[in-house]
Amino acid sequence: MYLDLQSKSKIACFVDLIKIDRINMIKVTLPDGSTRDYAEQVSSYDVALSISEGLARNVLAAEIDGEIWDANRPISRNVTLKLLTWKDDGGKLAFWHSSAHLLAEALEALYPGVKLGIGPPIENGFYYDIDFGDHVFSSDDFPKVEKKMNELAREKNEYIREEVSKSDAIKYFENKEDPYKLELIEGLNDGEITFYKQGNFVDLCKGPHIPHTGFIKAIKLLNVAGAYWRGDEKNKMLTRIYGITFPKDKELKEYLQKLEEAKKRDHRKLGKELELFTFSQNVGMGLPLWLPKGAVLRERLENFLKQAQLKAGYEPVVTPHIGSKKLYVTSGHYEKYGKDSFQPIKTPDEDEEFLLKPMNCPHHCEIYKSLPRSYRDLPLRLAEFGTVYRYEQSGELHGLTRVRGFTQDDAHIFCRPDQVKEEFAKVIDLVLYVFKALGFQDYTAQVSLRDPEKPEKYIGDTQLWDKAEQEIKEVAEEKELNTIIEYGEAAFYGPKLDFMVKDALGRRWQLGTIQVDYQLPERFELEYVGSDSQKHRPVMIHRAPFGSLERFIAILIEHTGGQFPLWLSPDQYIILPISEKYHDYAVEIDNRLKQEGFRGQTDFRAEKIGKKIRDSEVQKLPIMLIIGEKEAESEAVSVRKKGEGDLGSMNVNEFISYLKTECEVNA
Repeated sequence: MYLDLQSKSKIACFVDLIKIDRINMIKVTLPDGSTRDYAEQVSSYDVALSISEGLARNVLAAEIDGEIWDANRPISRNVTLKLLTWKDDGGKLAFWHSSAHLLAEALEALYPGVKLGIGPPIENGFYYDIDFGDHVFSSDDFPKVEKKMNELAREKNEYIREEVSKSDAIKYFENKEDPYKLELIEGLNDGEITFYKQGNFVDLCKGPHIPHTGFIKAIKLLNVAGAYWRGDEKNKMLTRIYGITFPKDKELKEYLQKLEEAKKRDHRKLGKELELFTFSQNVGMGLPLWLPKGAVLRERLENFLKQAQLKAGYEPVVTPHIGSKKLYVTSGHYEKYGKDSFQPIKTPDEDEEFLLKPMNCPHHCEIYKSLPRSYRDLPLRLAEFGTVYRYEQSGELHGLTRVRGFTQDDAHIFCRPDQVKEEFAKVIDLVLYVFKALGFQDYTAQVSLRDPEKPEKYIGDTQLWDKAEQEIKEVAEEKELNTIIEYGEAAFYGPKLDFMVKDALGRRWQLGTIQVDYQLPERFELEYVGSDSQKHRPVMIHRAPFGSLERFIAILIEHTGGQFPLWLSPDQYIILPISEKYHDYAVEIDNRLKQEGFRGQTDFRAEKIGKKIRDSEVQKLPIMLIIGEKEAESEAVSVRKKGEGDLGSMNVNEFISYLKTECEVNA
């Protein structure tokens, strides 16, 4: 149980006395490598208190041997321990998980008879899925719920963990007539069921949680939406309530300010305003239509990467938008992702079925097989901007970040085993080149490995998996990347390195992935003749610096606020003649700039120059060229750059040189 600091100080003294006797001691290893001995059943909170009372006041949870625990959960073995505060991701996870329980407690108090689904923490905050029965819950109810949550938080009720038998768990939720919790319990076994209680509220949960509700000082409910139970459209639609909490009011205010800025930068809003893309119900949900300016943006990104790939030795290929179902059965994608694909396309020929392409890699395997390969031919680097299709549920579609048809900057490197690390390192260099050119400076490399508890999720030989995982770790270390390890995030055919990038608002996105794959070459029986004249299996490296081009552009729009680097901007300039008598000169300048390969437009409207400038600012056009009598007589332009103001007058040749310098990719 959670006790006040004075009581805890007494316990710490008692722990110290026991340490002297060396009876039933355990060893705790701290992040700096130091070790401390404690009596068995000591909690992480006790360890924090033995270090300092100030630290103990801020401990939210603890990482025990890589797993996050409650701070007050007893430890009965030798462990490595990291104390988690609000500054740690694990501390925030426990904080927001506990806040979800606080929300559920408030809802049960305000709306007796509600049924609870699940309430996990998410990257920013938490949600809870609720069955309100006949009551229609809306954002109008938020103030009442927030008030109740604050009342309950001030009670400082402990989060108490209790192990429960399956029969007792079933009995408890049968009495509550909660079908959702009963369904969850069906998939659990005795010995792995725990309840958490705070105040009068009890929930089925494996944790972790913070010591007590008093840590939660600032509460805001953000959104309400519909969500099918367990993500299945055949199930009942529940009400999903999103919220966020903080240990200080100041942090909540700062977050809400960022949220307002995020709304201004929303790629769906800016995409419409900047005329980049649109959607049509007649075309189909999740299938974006690229408008001329958006198509230019895409093309510039593609050409930028294609040039970098050519310099790095990649060879372009093109594959169809469909493939035989047998192809994806061979690769294993149909077994793993068949339910997320569009339904097979049947032809008049019996037993002939095709799928809209969900992945590019099986096609590239067949290209590799089209010719005999020697060890001298490797590495073979095949690159394609290939469009793939996946049937995402309608409720999960979101602008360009979650669509049903998207283009991947896909490439597959077929290499000898002794070339894997070198090729992997070169791909890292390419990914970092892309990030630098596009202004993504804050990133972490996530080493995504197998889930050791679920081996059935993966295909292939365990020893090859071990080898691939070790190779990724070694290269990441050699490149001195800031890395974290995440278990369970590997692809089904191999481990990978995922780049987690923070945007201008501090939000984290997964951009860029590199995967080592020993499995698909086996499944497709890929071969090369080695220097020993024997046949060998190549290794595949899958890589996509952008990932999905659609998703990358969405993130880029929000990161830049729609103000793209000049080399990437769909319109690089706009010419603003002061009056109609300078239109001919404006056309002359526009033609000259377009001949030099630049992109822009001219505003011929009969508006005052001040309004033209303001409208150009709204359109986020990077450079304005103002033309009047003085400019026409001297064959010059008056240059105004967004964010910098007037740059003065330049003759046309000077301006062209300036544009060429500004448009260089600075990476």
